Amino acid sequence: MRLFVSGRKNIFKTLRKKLNDKPVIWVHAASLGEYEQAVPILKRFREDYAQYQILVSFFSPSGYEIKKNSAIADVVCYLPLDTKKNAKQFIKIVQPKLAIFIKYEVWPNYLAQLQKQEIPTLLVSGLFRKNQHFFKSYGKFMRKVLHRFTYIFVQDKNSLNLLKKYDFRKVAISGDTRFDRVSAQLKMDNKLAFAEEFVAEKPCLVAGSTWPEDETYLADFINNTQEETKYIIAPHQIEVSKIKAFQKSLNKPSILYTEIDGQDLAGFSVLIVNTIGLLTKLYHYADVAYVGGAMGNTGLHNVLEPATFGVPIVIGENFQKFPEAKALQNNGGLFSVKNQTEMNSVLQRLLFRKEERQKAGENAKDFVIKRTGATTKIMQYISEQALL
Repeated sequence: MRLFVSGRKNIFKTLRKKLNDKPVIWVHAASLGEYEQAVPILKRFREDYAQYQILVSFFSPSGYEIKKNSAIADVVCYLPLDTKKNAKQFIKIVQPKLAIFIKYEVWPNYLAQLQKQEIPTLLVSGLFRKNQHFFKSYGKFMRKVLHRFTYIFVQDKNSLNLLKKYDFRKVAISGDTRFDRVSAQLKMDNKLAFAEEFVAEKPCLVAGSTWPEDETYLADFINNTQEETKYIIAPHQIEVSKIKAFQKSLNKPSILYTEIDGQDLAGFSVLIVNTIGLLTKLYHYADVAYVGGAMGNTGLHNVLEPATFGVPIVIGENFQKFPEAKALQNNGGLFSVKNQTEMNSVLQRLLFRKEERQKAGENAKDFVIKRTGATTKIMQYISEQALL
């Protein structure tokens, strides 16, 4: 909350100082997840519209604090709170030639000001469900706000049909730009020398963005697995006390990432990655991936990152609000477990039955490949309709 408040001080002064005379493309994301959806679009702007400067705004400190120095944007800032005064002043200073909001970001005063000044405004990677407030009996005002977008790009047919039911016409299915984002990872150098040394060609389970409720089940599986296996655990929270508690629950040799210098990593069974920024590349070394957040109610983390590497995925049971996970499950690339017995059975089967593991991994990779291309559809509209 302190960052939320202090980060918004002097925003207008900062914008006047940092923005130059070049025209502006403004992209707004709520937090880090939405920013990741914006990255493929931002990269295309860099390639195709070098004459513009890029402004990225965040609502949440969890996005801004991590990406405030991102080289992909010319200016990164918090979005001032959605008041008529703030919206009017923000738009007056920025004078964007195009505004793009990601997924769920619908701010009435900003959209009213953008519409008033006839600035093309897009919602991209939108995802709509009938239980959202837009479609309730009391949602008439917010539906009116949605109509202020020049065009809406949605992820799936359900979203399209729902909007059309409420007389939205300027809407199309593009898909989710996250598929373009994760697919691009395959073109990068994903090698990590310490991971290669640690795995040493043994079967490897990478557990990413885990919470304590995930780690309790994982510890039981690790402790009771007889086959020689490597485990890389990247907790969502890297608090020392929680990581130490997890490490203490293990009866196999483990080591923290921050302690690996000078160690013979091949001699350890469990590597606990107590830092951020490595998880995506670590999935490159996985035979099986466990993705945290769905064993409890904290929210499932990114299942597309391991899927793009052709890795079968195991998650908890609470993933009803994550359509990509349900679709991956239907496609045979993801497995949901609700208790220790199910987790042990599924992980044992995937880790040590090569044919089954490879088939599930192919299903996961195929799922991602077939859904890339959202960025191209959006950029085509922008080049033909928005930035002529």
